[in-house]
Amino acid sequence: MPVVNLSFGALLSESFGFFFANLRLFFHLVTIPWIASLAIRLVGSALNQDSIAAVLVEKALDVVPTVMFMVAWQRLVLLGPARVDRLPGLGWSPRETAYLVHLIKIGGVTFVLITAFILTVGTMDYGMLAPGAPIDPDLARRQAVAAPLGAGFMVSVLLALRVSYGLAATAVDVPFSPRLSWTYGRGNGWTIIGVLFLTFFVSAIATMMATLVTLGLMRGVLGAQEAAAVVTWTVALLVSYAGAAIAATVQAIIFRTLLGWREGAPLPATA
Repeated sequence: MPVVNLSFGALLSESFGFFFANLRLFFHLVTIPWIASLAIRLVGSALNQDSIAAVLVEKALDVVPTVMFMVAWQRLVLLGPARVDRLPGLGWSPRETAYLVHLIKIGGVTFVLITAFILTVGTMDYGMLAPGAPIDPDLARRQAVAAPLGAGFMVSVLLALRVSYGLAATAVDVPFSPRLSWTYGRGNGWTIIGVLFLTFFVSAIATMMATLVTLGLMRGVLGAQEAAAVVTWTVALLVSYAGAAIAATVQAIIFRTLLGWREGAPLPATA
C-alpha cells in the first residue's frame, strides 16, 4: 500500500472550495431531506417539549434524511452530478441501508454513551452551581456515575472520527468497514481526526450563531413569537446540512486520496 501523507490545509481548502463551487447543487439535493428534518422537529416539539427521551428519539429519526443526503452528496464528490441517481428523499435503496449500517458501526457506541450520559445526569438546576449553594447529594451521585460515561463518549468520538471517512466508500458501493478505515488511515490518524473535528466544530458554531441571529431578528425586530421557532429551526437546519455537506466532502476526499480510488479499480493491498 503506497504511503500517502494527508495535508490538513489542503483537505480543508479543497473541501470548502468544492462546497461553495457547487452551492446550487447543494440547494437542489438538500431540499427534501431539509423539509423532512424540519417536519421531524416540528412533530417532536408538538408531541413533547420536555422529555429527554423524546429528544433522543427525534435525533435518531433525523438520521434517515441525513443519510439520504450524505449518500447523494458523497456520490457527487466522487462520481460527479450525473451519478447521483435520484433526488435524495425520493426513495430508499440497499445503498442507503448499507450506509446506515456502516454509520451505526461507526457511531452506534457514541450514541449509546451520550444517551446513557444524558439519562443519567438528567436535568440540571444551574442555581446549584452558584457559590455557597448547598450540594445536592443526588446530583453529586448522578455526576459521579456519569463521569466514566462522559470519558467513554469523548474517546468514542475520536475513534468514530478516525474511521468515519470509510462512509464515502459505502456511498459509491465499495465494500468497506471501520477496520479497513483504520488500516488505510495509518500514519494520518491525527490529521483525519483534526480536520473532521474542526469541520464539525465550525458547523456547530455556525448553526448556533444562525439560531441566535434568526431568533433575535424574528422576536426583536419583527415581534414574531410562534413563527419565530419555525423560521429559526428552518434556518438552523439548513446551516447544519451545509456543515454536513462539507464534512461529507472531507470524508470523500480523504477516501479518494488515501486509497488513490478510481471507480472500477481494485483497492490497494493493505500492509
